[in-house]
Amino acid sequence: MTFTLLLSFSSIHSQTEIKSKIVDFMSMMPIESASIYIQNTTIGTMSNVDGKFVLLVPEEHDADTLVISSIGYKSFKTPVNEFDGTMDVFLEEDVAELDEIVLVAEPRPTTGNEIVLKALQKLEATMPENSYLLKGFLRHKERNKKEFKWLIESAITVYDSGYATNSAEQLKINVDEVRKSYDLREVDSLFAYAAYLTNKSNKRNLRARNLRRDTIRTSTLVNAIKWNDQRVNGLENLLQGKLNLVRNSTASNSLFGEDILTNHQFELDTILVDNERKIYKVKIEGGLDYVDLNTPGIFNNGYQAEGWMYIYYDNYAIKKIEYQLVAASPNQKKRSKDLFGTQTNHKLVINYLEFDGRMYPNYIYYETPKLVNVGAKPSVDMTDEEKEQFNRDERYYYTIQEILFTDVIFDEETIASRLASTWDSDIFSVRPYHKDFWKNYNTLLESEEEEQLIQDLTKRSRLFKD
Repeated sequence: MTFTLLLSFSSIHSQTEIKSKIVDFMSMMPIESASIYIQNTTIGTMSNVDGKFVLLVPEEHDADTLVISSIGYKSFKTPVNEFDGTMDVFLEEDVAELDEIVLVAEPRPTTGNEIVLKALQKLEATMPENSYLLKGFLRHKERNKKEFKWLIESAITVYDSGYATNSAEQLKINVDEVRKSYDLREVDSLFAYAAYLTNKSNKRNLRARNLRRDTIRTSTLVNAIKWNDQRVNGLENLLQGKLNLVRNSTASNSLFGEDILTNHQFELDTILVDNERKIYKVKIEGGLDYVDLNTPGIFNNGYQAEGWMYIYYDNYAIKKIEYQLVAASPNQKKRSKDLFGTQTNHKLVINYLEFDGRMYPNYIYYETPKLVNVGAKPSVDMTDEEKEQFNRDERYYYTIQEILFTDVIFDEETIASRLASTWDSDIFSVRPYHKDFWKNYNTLLESEEEEQLIQDLTKRSRLFKD
């Protein structure tokens, strides 16, 4: 297998744009989160909720094979220069032959717990052992049930020194470019402002409902919002913390560490096929103890884990994790209901792409509810305008972070040069927009619904324009 180094940010390469829609052959429903990539490279993207995708391919790969795959389906393959984007791509279901799996000489784990433990034991052989750079695209959005309140789209670089090292010390993040940056949280951020004042002044009697926006300078409110953004939504929290389940499994108190079976149980559901390889589908369930994230300054404990793991049958490499944390303790259930209007506090999807026998992060989706404008609950004494402020569709917010990694760089000189440069992981700072850069950079395609909401957001965004 050879590695093709693609510098997506270079404008000297011509690009071939391929786009289409991926559909289930039987149900005719769109297939979300299907992988679209060029074989033997790390150039690729994912399909959106509508099953649609767009991928920019350097012309030197026009004769290479385009692969479209999704777990449980037969893969679609064709040379890039023969792909017909005017037609939908139909994928047929594909299930492994169980009889064939039973007739093997090598003793194999038979339960979900045994399969997951085997996969964790194999991480040194299946995860990257040497340092590398990842080039990727970040979409960071915050919304309630009616509209977007915040949107950032950035090109990022991630440095990782390898699985065996501590990510808190050996994983760096830089924001290279920004494509979109819109913020409409001016009025809705009084709760963050109250928390900011409490933190700075150490006073415990401050309440958001006692604050008035017209008495707060915009610059001060911006400082409060950025403070809250960094402690809750920074990329370091996601990539260096507990929720990077596999990469950080060797860290102390990790969720997938030595005591994983204390707060998790795993049940083998079935065996599927992914791009002609058998893959275990394992259900994640709660264990004897609660899952605790122990986030400083936030009660982020008392959860039960749910979800799925997809583990290759041949080498036990972890292909995909769908993981969510649901309020389980009495205190967390009450908190989640009152503050968030949901019992599911964390939703996480991590998809890996295999290259040269190692699994590299390809796509990350993370969703969590957010405290914004809690204040007082509606009462009969409130005006209609005040009641509307606390309407459930307006009141409950959630943040989504999506990261698509498309390029892996192993060249030691390139890595050393980049490490010697300045690193800035602040996704919230306003930066100039460079149109030419984005012409040749792969991004995630928005859904039709979200594109409309984004267009609306661009007309109303105002906070950081003051």
